[in-house]
Parts: sequence; structure tokens; C-alpha cells
Amino acid sequence: MSDNQQIIGVAAVPTGVDGAEGVTAAKWFVAITASRHEKAVAEQLAATGIETYVALQREMHQWANGRRRMVDRVVISSVVFVRCTERQRRAIVGHPSIYRFMTNRAADSGTLRSPVATIPDREIAKLKFMLGQSDIPVDFTPQQFRQHDNVRVIRGSLRGLEGTVMQNPDGTHTLRISLSILGGATVRIPLTDLEKI
Repeated sequence: MSDNQQIIGVAAVPTGVDGAEGVTAAKWFVAITASRHEKAVAEQLAATGIETYVALQREMHQWANGRRRMVDRVVISSVVFVRCTERQRRAIVGHPSIYRFMTNRAADSGTLRSPVATIPDREIAKLKFMLGQSDIPVDFTPQQFRQHDNVRVIRGSLRGLEGTVMQNPDGTHTLRISLSILGGATVRIPLTDLEKI
């Protein structure tokens, strides 16, 4: 086969397509999981050959009875980073403990739906380095919501409820629901249970 034939053969396969839309090479996706299921989901996916990463940090934990032990604390709750192809991601989206994959609301996909978010390898490497090297606890501050953003509850017993999100002085978040004449009701809620509207 001549060089020209080889180039034509390579060009015949569209770049960036492996039989599924978009991502061909393995990329890091963000799976939103059931609360406290991060490690189990990561282990189950890893058993099928898919690379996963849960943001963990070793720290000393002391129980009320005075017992102390080193534990791996989940730093980003309800999140498992999954490194796979788009085809593999579509196959695992039905996992019983994976609610959904994070989307990139800032990107314009040209459709009504936001594209699935991917995380660059260098950002995962930075996160791993920070968690592995820091002697003090690392806290993760999600930036997808700002004070008074309009949000909708997407899971749990309050699913479908809409309101505004507020941050409390202790770092927790509150969903505020307006009740016209009565004023408003508030409830503490994890940010992973909300989506911006």
C-alpha cells in the first residue's frame, strides 16, 4: 500500500468518533452517586476494568466514646470520577447507585441539553496531589451555585420543590421556599440534591 492510500484510509475514519458521539479516548467524567456510596460504586466499576477515583483524605477521627482511628474521609460527597470512553460511560449510566453524570452548563452544545462535563487529567492530578500531600483537612467548595440562585431539588423526599439557595455561616446550605403571604420556609439541604434553574 502506498503512503497516499494509507493517508486516505486514516482520513476515512472521522477523528473523535468511536461509534458513539463525542469522546473517543478515555476522559474523566463526574458521576453523581447516592450519598455514602462513593467507595462502593468506585470498587464495583473498578472490578469491571474502569478506572475510578474518589477524592479521599486520610485523617484522624475521634468517636464520642474516645476511640481514635485513621480513616479515609470522602472530600467531595456523592462524586466518583470515572475515566472511560463515551461508549463505556453510556453503558454504566444505568448503575443503580449512579444518579446521573454532571453536565457542563456553561458549554453551548447547539442543543437544548448541556453536554456531559469532562475533567482534564491535569485537574485530577492536582486534586490527587493536594489530598495526598496536605497535612490539614481539605474541604471542597462547589461553585455551581451562588447565594440566591434559583434551584430545584432533584432527589430525595423534596424532589421537584423549587426555591433559592442560601449559604449558612457554618458552611451548610439552606433551601428557601417562598410562601407568599406567610413569608418563607427554609430547610437545610446538600448541594448535590439541587440543580440550577
